[in-house]
Amino acid sequence: MRQFVVIGHDAPTEPDFSLDDLAGGAGRLDALCRSITSAFVLSHGIREDVRVHLVLQDDLTITFDGATLRRLNPDERSTAALVRTALEHRDEAIGALPADPSPGVKLYRRGLEDTLEAADGTVITLHEDGDPIGDVDVPADPVFVLSDHHDFEPWERERLEAVTDRHLRLGPKRLHADHAITITHHYLDTGGYERF
Repeated sequence: MRQFVVIGHDAPTEPDFSLDDLAGGAGRLDALCRSITSAFVLSHGIREDVRVHLVLQDDLTITFDGATLRRLNPDERSTAALVRTALEHRDEAIGALPADPSPGVKLYRRGLEDTLEAADGTVITLHEDGDPIGDVDVPADPVFVLSDHHDFEPWERERLEAVTDRHLRLGPKRLHADHAITITHHYLDTGGYERF
């Protein structure tokens, strides 16, 4: 399974945002929604072997599981509606038990550290300061960690250092998270891992 942990620093943790202003009024939720669709959407279907954990302000995590995910469309607005529906059910998440607002979507009351622990895989940070992805081994069950339009906060870097197996970069230029996810899929889909 491939997993992506995407940190949303400014993303809303309440459902009171407009679907008509995702870039401005919803903390760049537009970029996070593009990351979700990049992780799952194929030409005529979705990737069932993928899980995305959207960490919102280190307070809540919305997990999307491709094996059971339904009603994911390739546009930002409908993906944001799935996020908003999850946030509408946040009071149902109690302790370690998640809210289960729609098929393939769960909302947890946990931040980055607990999300990484629960992901159960080899943590790999995608960052422009890492080693080139083509030069290192990529494990069979990677958990790729990316940030939104902000760089990782110092405390996030510290937590990631404690659990990260590798730091990888996908090219010489800084990329948007959704593009990084697409390139990572391409690398793995074309056999980048088979040589290991």
